[in-house]
Amino acid sequence: MTRAGVASARTSSAQLADIVPRVDDEQWESPSACKGWRVIDVIAHLAALAHEAVEPPTPHPSWPQVRERYHDMRVGERRGWNHREVIDEWRRYTPRQLELLEAGQKTPRADDPIPVPGLGTYPRHLLADTMAFNVLCHLRYDLLGPRGPLPFTVPAPTDELVAPAVEFMLAGVPQMQGHDLDAAVTEPLVLDLTGPGATTVTILPAEGGPAGLTVAPGALGSTQVHSSAADFICWGTTRTPWREHCEITRDAAVAEPFLDRLDII
Repeated sequence: MTRAGVASARTSSAQLADIVPRVDDEQWESPSACKGWRVIDVIAHLAALAHEAVEPPTPHPSWPQVRERYHDMRVGERRGWNHREVIDEWRRYTPRQLELLEAGQKTPRADDPIPVPGLGTYPRHLLADTMAFNVLCHLRYDLLGPRGPLPFTVPAPTDELVAPAVEFMLAGVPQMQGHDLDAAVTEPLVLDLTGPGATTVTILPAEGGPAGLTVAPGALGSTQVHSSAADFICWGTTRTPWREHCEITRDAAVAEPFLDRLDII
């Protein structure tokens, strides 16, 4: 189970809730570090995700198939709302979303496969990690300085905060980009992530057919990419260039095609 994901999501949501009352009208309108979104748009995005988790909408064929464009659509639907309306939706639905994620840790439904359009299919219990990732990433890398415009601080990241976010990212590696990313891995490639949330995994090449890349625990290859886990959240989502954070040992030609293409949403 991924109860740690629920705890991480609760902590990051509480940290965001502490900051929200300190943001003034001008700051809400400031561009965030998430391209094309203002600070208030980031809250609108999190509010939309929470709302949909609690009250799933009926899918419509006109919706964008690309997940990022789908998120843009949902944010766009709220562009005419005032700041208070956006914040109220986020405050109203976030606790209920967390309750659902907590319930999703219980058997026998915890292992039910849940498709997330544009992102892949995950066991129900792992959806907690998606929220842990979303809130941590947007709060720390899009809203707060030095990348974001808000001049507030939160406690330093911990294992408990970072590990579930990284777990979701690694679960998404074989699913989010399909054959484009598959083709970039021709030999086992080790990701050695250090610091809070530390883990070591190996990206194994696709074996052909419908199966894609495999993410296996441990160091099973000779070429390794070294980075902090917290930095991985930033460069693994292409918020910053991977070359600013990563050290490659042995064969850079094995690692660079993967690093150049990786883009976790």
